Amino acid sequence: MKTLGYAAQSPTSELGPISFERREPQAGDVVIDILYCGVCHSDIHSARNEWGGAKYPLVPGHEIIGRVASVGNDVTKFKTGDLVGVGCMVDSCRHCQSCDDGFEQYCENGFSGTYNSPDKIGGTPHAYTLGGYSNHITVEQRFVLNVPENLDPAAAAPLLCAGITTYSPLKHWKVGPGQKVGVIGLGGLGHMGVKFSHAMGAHVVMITTSPEKGEDARKLGADEVLISKDKDAMKAAASSFDFLLNTIPVGHNTDPYMNLLKRDGTMVIVGAIEPLTQVSGIPFIYKRRTMAGSLIGGIPETQEMLDFCGEHNIVCDIETIAMKDINAAYDRTVKGDVKYRFVIDMATLEG
Repeated sequence: MKTLGYAAQSPTSELGPISFERREPQAGDVVIDILYCGVCHSDIHSARNEWGGAKYPLVPGHEIIGRVASVGNDVTKFKTGDLVGVGCMVDSCRHCQSCDDGFEQYCENGFSGTYNSPDKIGGTPHAYTLGGYSNHITVEQRFVLNVPENLDPAAAAPLLCAGITTYSPLKHWKVGPGQKVGVIGLGGLGHMGVKFSHAMGAHVVMITTSPEKGEDARKLGADEVLISKDKDAMKAAASSFDFLLNTIPVGHNTDPYMNLLKRDGTMVIVGAIEPLTQVSGIPFIYKRRTMAGSLIGGIPETQEMLDFCGEHNIVCDIETIAMKDINAAYDRTVKGDVKYRFVIDMATLEG
């Protein structure tokens, strides 16, 4: 199936137009005409091979919203015209304990990412997956999600990564009324953490290095703002938080944040996948605190998150761009110059 998209041809090249083949639809496949695709910082790391292992041409994009164009004979969950989404995964082994439990993101045999992963299904000239910076995509029905029609489809696109990345730990650690929750860092992940924590009924504190971000945080649903550079404020807030969602995207000293937790409190890392610069044992030992990690979410939980967003009318704060502006958007994302996520209008792909 002929597909048009945008791809990186090398770690140093800008993204540009590409024509490639997707597999012919199989009995369990859903063919989706892509309307919007979010721009995740992971797309930039991958396109520029900053994590290693990039395969070119590389078509990024794993925050996909579109409408069903056609379905295979065995598809029962979707019909032509449905508003659907595809997130970070398009396959997994489907038989390990994690897959059986609905946690495909922890597949013991490795899930198939929406791009730059081995193509286990095959049927295309490429041996690896190609993502959502394209006009359509073919995905096995188990990895397609229903998107509530009341949501703005463009603003819903980043829910498929930024949304589930923050929703999953909040739900797993049972964040809710009566709890004081800190969201560390106000960016693509952090702004969703504030929205979800607020909707779940928690008392939400935005923890940031930037005082100017305080007003934005309050508009998003934060009850308070804590400036992490203010030593007196951090000392006054010590041992007062039930839960911390840490969205800082780079290595950092975790000690000042761990000291904010009450006895038995938990901080979950969702941003930094590089080494943390300092992790002392004392904050853990003296208050029986916990530091944990969390990776996106499984398909059942991602559907639950989308339904929650439909009920509470939660979407991401976005800036919509044309496909031709993707390289400028990458540079702006690296500089932190976006509130809070770029989304590509795929109608501009052929323009």
